[in-house]
Amino acid sequence: MPQTYFPVNMGGTTEGLLVLSNGRFFRGKLRGAPVEATGEVIFNTSMTGYQEIMTDPSYKGQIVTMTYPQIGNYGINPDDLESKTTHASALIVRELSHISSNWRATQSLDEWLIEHRIPVLDGVDTRSLVKAVRSSGECSGLLVPSDSRHTLDELREEALDLPLMAGQNLARQVSTRESYFWPSEAEGKPPTVIAYDFGIKYNILRIMNRLGMSVTVVPWNTSAEEVLEMNPEGILLSNGPGDPAAVSEAIDSVRNLLGKLPIFGICLGHQILSLALGCKTYKLECGHHGGNHPVMDLATNKIEITSHNHGFSVEENSLPEDVRVTHRNLNDQTVEGIESLVHSAYSVQYHPEAAPGPRDASYLFGRFLEMLRG
Repeated sequence: MPQTYFPVNMGGTTEGLLVLSNGRFFRGKLRGAPVEATGEVIFNTSMTGYQEIMTDPSYKGQIVTMTYPQIGNYGINPDDLESKTTHASALIVRELSHISSNWRATQSLDEWLIEHRIPVLDGVDTRSLVKAVRSSGECSGLLVPSDSRHTLDELREEALDLPLMAGQNLARQVSTRESYFWPSEAEGKPPTVIAYDFGIKYNILRIMNRLGMSVTVVPWNTSAEEVLEMNPEGILLSNGPGDPAAVSEAIDSVRNLLGKLPIFGICLGHQILSLALGCKTYKLECGHHGGNHPVMDLATNKIEITSHNHGFSVEENSLPEDVRVTHRNLNDQTVEGIESLVHSAYSVQYHPEAAPGPRDASYLFGRFLEMLRG
């Protein structure tokens, strides 16, 4: 099948400025939508998957720096969306590709971001930016046109006043307002699952659908009583953005569901399950964002290459005696999975659904299906 080319309009751009709350600043060409943006500045080490990243609700409130030098070279297509819209605040790149070449593409990344009102800062020394974030920890940032009416010192002060991610319940901003249904593709009577939407990705639903599960997605603050009235066979706690400790209503609901139904948590859902089990969470100095993080399954000693996006983690020394660590990050030894020894409940910090990233951990969905049948 022939390639489809979408030349990117590189003319008519203005200078842009990214100002960090740690005092550093970076210049580039402002492309995409010519608007200001604020958020937590993070870096993602994935080589591909920018479309999935920008539409993953877990990136709500974040300015995403891509470490791979050229971004946008395969364009955008409607099949790889992870939600209905974009959620990241802005995109920072070393080079926005002049050409989008891909038979599946329907438009360029630049066109798509203009459509969704998302700015891109192009031509940035991303290696220097990543070093700045890595050395001082993730910080807030302000992206503005260089001809802004404010001085650099004023912009630095404004960046310092931006809210931190800690304490923010962003799940309420990205969650569905009403329940909706994803029917199973399997014949016969499929297992029924309630999925709490803290910012759920489409690929989680796609995988559960392919495995034969019938899924009802519910708002983040649905009570345990409402869930039990639906008579499901299991509970899925989805990924999502923000501070898990701030999602107190969901923590209470999960605590009241423990022991009544099998529970599987992913990312923010993992943290919420951990808090419901009596663990504590904390903000990582430098979060995990990318598709190449090594994680060890402590039961098998198998090493999985996994997809990550989280800025919080479970505090290992806070685990009760009836909760054990099942997976560990080999970069910094942080907790990547837990399991209750008294309830049918387990979770992982990373993304077994990938999208983007490797599929080494997709077996975890099969394990959940076995729990539903068992």
